[in-house]
Amino acid sequence: MLDERAPSAPLAATRTLRLAGPQALALDSGQALDDLTIAYTTYGELNAARSNAILICHALTLDQHVASANPMTGKPGWWEAMVGPGKVFDTNRFFVICSNVVGGCMGTTGPKDINPATGKPYGLTFPVITIRDMVRAQVLLVDHLGISELLCVAGGSMGGMQVLEWMASFPERLVSAMPIATTANHSAQNIAFHEVGRQAIMADPEWRGGHYLADAVFPSKGLAVARMAAHITYLSEAALQRKFGRELQDRTTVSYAFDADFQVESYLRHQGRSFVERFDANSYLYITRAMDYFDLAADHGGQLSQAFKWLKARVCVASFTSDWLYPTIEAKRIVHALNAAAANVSFVEFETDAGHDAFLLDIPEMFTTFRGFIDAVAAHRGVA
Repeated sequence: MLDERAPSAPLAATRTLRLAGPQALALDSGQALDDLTIAYTTYGELNAARSNAILICHALTLDQHVASANPMTGKPGWWEAMVGPGKVFDTNRFFVICSNVVGGCMGTTGPKDINPATGKPYGLTFPVITIRDMVRAQVLLVDHLGISELLCVAGGSMGGMQVLEWMASFPERLVSAMPIATTANHSAQNIAFHEVGRQAIMADPEWRGGHYLADAVFPSKGLAVARMAAHITYLSEAALQRKFGRELQDRTTVSYAFDADFQVESYLRHQGRSFVERFDANSYLYITRAMDYFDLAADHGGQLSQAFKWLKARVCVASFTSDWLYPTIEAKRIVHALNAAAANVSFVEFETDAGHDAFLLDIPEMFTTFRGFIDAVAAHRGVA
């Protein structure tokens, strides 16, 4: 059964797709979601040949509002520098799609939603999901839109993991792919940082075994700490030093107490407070677990190149010099595997001290490179 709501604006059309029935979405865990809602936003128009569609995959704490204001926060879209009229992903030429991932909290079915079997929020009864599950849901959406082949699928960080999964699991449906600032599997350090965040949430007394919504409370302190710890990994030491150094916050001397004496402390506390206003704590648990489980080589006999053996799409892999969360060596590992699979791949490393989150920033060289790549792909496919 399908239930689609009308768009609210001609440029940015925000809709939901509802799929109901046995095994609406079969999951890697062996369970299934029999009642699935996918929240998504589209930009631009699908051409008559249905050949100009681009799928953008979002990172851990982002959402489907890639190039339009978030209705919850009022803030601009998270990739407005890249998506829009005349931009890299030119919405005057391309039909851009971005959906909230399964397990999320911005309209797609996740742990905060009502379990139809109980009439109560799922909480920890929500099935554990994987990156592949997220991609399977995207495939259902793309099918619903009547698109058999994507001109490009692109994304950074966890979005890049989804891009890699598309390349491995649905290679016949891609013309090109852009995995950015990402990895083919999490290191022990990556998993460790996520576990610190999860434990912070679960240690909050208001978490209540994941059933806080039923009790009308929220583990805001634990989620804020999780966000603070994670946010440090998105920046670089150089960026933190350049922005804050050891500058004090609204004072001329230290307080000899445990208030936010330093600007960097105040900044992190602000990041934590603002995050809890827009994100669900259980979703954070589920999505970070999906990222930790992601291991593309393990899924293909321990050989990453085998994941790409059927891939014919053109690929642009990108990394950033100061990204210590997913360093350039991880991007090169992906490139080497693609080379071993005889794939058509190019690689670029951008010089910046901005750290992992550089893919979200205004970097002219990045825009020029990505524009050249997508324009060449479009020209080759005859997309005007």
